[in-house]
Amino acid sequence: MKKISNKRQVVGTVVSDKIDKTVIVQVERMVKYPLYHKYIKRRSRFSSHDEGNACQIGDKVLITESRPISRTKKWRVSKILKKVV
Repeated sequence: MKKISNKRQVVGTVVSDKIDKTVIVQVERMVKYPLYHKYIKRRSRFSSHDEGNACQIGDKVLITESRPISRTKKWRVSKILKKVV
């Protein structure tokens, strides 16, 4: 029987790769504005652990929540979904 993971997974875009073994991933989501019932974009930025320095700016990646790796890193890059050429 497979164990079901309760860790969050989100898809985002790499916006910075200047730090060693770390990438900054920006995640966009649509939220309904309560008064006007219009959808607006909200962005979040996550510091994610990238062990092999494989990600570049513009890559679309899947990140998974993990135990704290440093003060700001609580996510890991699980998979690179789309590489920038």
